[in-house]
Amino acid sequence: MATRTLVLGGARSGKSAFAENLLADAGTVRYLATAVLDPADHDFADRIAGHRDRRPAHWSTVENIEPATVLADPAPATLLDDIGTWLTARLDARAAWEAPRGTVAPDCDALVAAVETYGERLVIVSPEVGMGVIPATRSGRVFRDEIGTLNQRLARACDDAFLIVAGLPVRLK
Repeated sequence: MATRTLVLGGARSGKSAFAENLLADAGTVRYLATAVLDPADHDFADRIAGHRDRRPAHWSTVENIEPATVLADPAPATLLDDIGTWLTARLDARAAWEAPRGTVAPDCDALVAAVETYGERLVIVSPEVGMGVIPATRSGRVFRDEIGTLNQRLARACDDAFLIVAGLPVRLK
């Protein structure tokens, strides 16, 4: 039976490595990378390179395509990494950093609907950001609020959910 799994965690918690390990026994994996690379940001480019180097060579990679569009085409197993970079790109595209909350709702609705109807193995990685300091900027609060709401919706749509803390998985459901 196909399973949808949500993997949450903070920065450098080990969430991506954990998610990749969940699919280690899958023969064919489609890796949906949501990060948009800025060639001038060498630190982020190094982070992306580390993710690429860690993935098995036989996994296929799809980059910078809307997850809902990709999930409309089934694959034996899909790893979507990560919702935070996807949401940032959607907030940018809709100029929503200073707009009212919910401006990205149509994008989030489409993603959640695609996850709910996806019939194959799916692992989704997303940052859990609402456990710390209240962001000092409006944009930080917008991101925190939007990702928190989206994570709740994705958790309801998934069969399993894990929180990764200090590299250790805690099963949520």
